[in-house]
Amino acid sequence: MNRLLNERKDLIETLRSKGIRNERVLKALGKVERQLFVLPPFARKAYEDTALPIASGQTISQPYTVAFMTEQLDPKSDGKILEIGTGSGYQAAVLAELGCRVFTIERHMELHLQSRKLLEQLGYRVASKCGDGTVGWTEFSPYDGIIVTAAAPQVPDPLISQLADGGRLVIPVGDTETQDLRVITKTGETLEQRDVHGFKFVPLIGKMGWER
Repeated sequence: MNRLLNERKDLIETLRSKGIRNERVLKALGKVERQLFVLPPFARKAYEDTALPIASGQTISQPYTVAFMTEQLDPKSDGKILEIGTGSGYQAAVLAELGCRVFTIERHMELHLQSRKLLEQLGYRVASKCGDGTVGWTEFSPYDGIIVTAAAPQVPDPLISQLADGGRLVIPVGDTETQDLRVITKTGETLEQRDVHGFKFVPLIGKMGWER
């Protein structure tokens, strides 16, 4: 346990050295036990700053990517956040540690069931469902923030429409090889956009994403 705790502390210092400045985000990542969200054979690599395989042929994002995206989202405590692409549940756990009300969608039933069970066991109150994340989750909209953990060919219109006034959408956009991380802030009818270069995610599959 001491080894894992030390490795987690080392990871936080690595993230800080790479430019993550939001101490709330760093504190949240420092609390989440990443080894529980990876496949058992990779547990010893859980606190390396690297993406790792999970079930259904997917990956758990590099901790720096999770930290950076969360920092760009800048969620407030008690903010209502929609996550597209639950994966193993790691990003949802980080958002829950920040005090957010988290709603998350996963298209793979295996991952959906595993992540929901794990998040419940760890005491995180997260609403989850299996479905097409590219069309969002209108039932609980609007959202203060939407975070998408897979790459889209363009920004899905339903996600924009489900953002609250003042809300922020963080989504990778590009082709299947490389993407820019797009940060969109909605103010009334105006969308303010900025791009951060040099990211690579799995494809966002669905009606408003890549078809498969």
